[in-house]
Amino acid sequence: MKKQLLLVPLICFAIGAAAQKDSVKPMKSQIPFEGQDGTWQNGSDRRDSAVLSNKYFTGCIMVDANYTYSSNNPNDHTVVGSTALARNNEMEVSCAAIGGDFSYNGARGRIMTQFGTRSTVVPRNDYSPYRGQYDLANVYRYISEAYGGYHFNKMHGINVDFGMFMSYVGLNSYYQVENWEYQASYTSDNTPWFFNGMRVQLFPTAKLKIELWLINGWQSYGMFNEMPGMGGNITWQPNENVKLLTNDYWGNDAALIPGRRRFHSDNSLLVRYFHNKVSKGISQAALSLTADIGDEKGDGSAYGLAVNGFKKGDSLHGPAQYFASWMIYNRIWFYHNKFAWTIGGGYMNNPGRYLVLYPTGDASPLPNPNNPTTTAGTHPFSANPGDIFEAWDASTNIEWMPNQSVSFRVEFVHREANVPYFAGPGGVTSPTGYTTTGLNSTWVPDLVKSESRIIFCVLFRI
Repeated sequence: MKKQLLLVPLICFAIGAAAQKDSVKPMKSQIPFEGQDGTWQNGSDRRDSAVLSNKYFTGCIMVDANYTYSSNNPNDHTVVGSTALARNNEMEVSCAAIGGDFSYNGARGRIMTQFGTRSTVVPRNDYSPYRGQYDLANVYRYISEAYGGYHFNKMHGINVDFGMFMSYVGLNSYYQVENWEYQASYTSDNTPWFFNGMRVQLFPTAKLKIELWLINGWQSYGMFNEMPGMGGNITWQPNENVKLLTNDYWGNDAALIPGRRRFHSDNSLLVRYFHNKVSKGISQAALSLTADIGDEKGDGSAYGLAVNGFKKGDSLHGPAQYFASWMIYNRIWFYHNKFAWTIGGGYMNNPGRYLVLYPTGDASPLPNPNNPTTTAGTHPFSANPGDIFEAWDASTNIEWMPNQSVSFRVEFVHREANVPYFAGPGGVTSPTGYTTTGLNSTWVPDLVKSESRIIFCVLFRI
């Protein structure tokens, strides 16, 4: 562990020493793949310019508000299995964010605040704050990104950043205004939105990015064991119509089970196969394909069973525990990109359920203070080694984008699982749906195997 920690200052020292003689030169662009049109890409900023921008600061204000109607009509209005949505059948502000990017003579930093339901929905999936003192979930709850670093004028640019930054595992952006679909498929919604640690971004050419991570863990504010998570990203964009990327991660993220290792590989291909700037009909069309594969493997401990990755379970090595998923979307823009139609969906298989978003309310598996790898509560959702979870989804939406700062979207999505998982008419909170109502001996959370919903949303960014 100490040797690994020593790598951090050594890496920074080596990069700094190599670039010191160039540090007073004008900075090369901090924007990857500058000059290429990336506004069409799923998970990317669709704006071609920033309004709040000057030499040292580029500001950003975002508002994400939605109304979602669930055909299940749960009495407590609770959404299960989503990080984008929190409340059924009512208006909600999912995210209100303000911040921006700062730069001065190589020094760089970014901070984005977050308010709204996402500031509760996302931190609830991280159990690392239960280790030790200080409430990390509340300390970081209202920050989506916060990092500082330095840009070096070597190759086509080198960035070294420390803090909290986006992961982009699963392709989709954390900010809905950048995504083709509102309710993300399982591949994105069940993988990390953020990392807390250090990253180094290398741009060997104008079309290639190599990114290295040394982080606390898999979407965790703190560290579950004594080893940091490690990983990286490679993004290649040979021209403005093709983007190919891979994100890969390795770590041990099961509390008090240091012998259990997690591996994950996330891979995406984006292709714009039609582009006609002057057409009043179809102006462009693109395809987005993502496939993920990963597993957990290793000996158990006093707190947990051994798991056996992709291999068939046995009494010695434990049951299989892995993640396999894919999602595909096609988007067509009309009338000079003022309108768009998206259709797609995906599939997930996650034996052991180690990446499944747990149901909320009284069906949520609250951490057991006597055993942080298991759960306590009246009716917790089972997530034991060997538990099977398979699910699929399909969605389609129509979007109106009068300008690059605002869009209006209506989306239909249907999701199914092999086990009762989504909130049914009886909800997941109490007999009446209110937390103030006591539970009786006959009540259980109403979980069902499928749901259909219609989402209306407005997405603003300037």
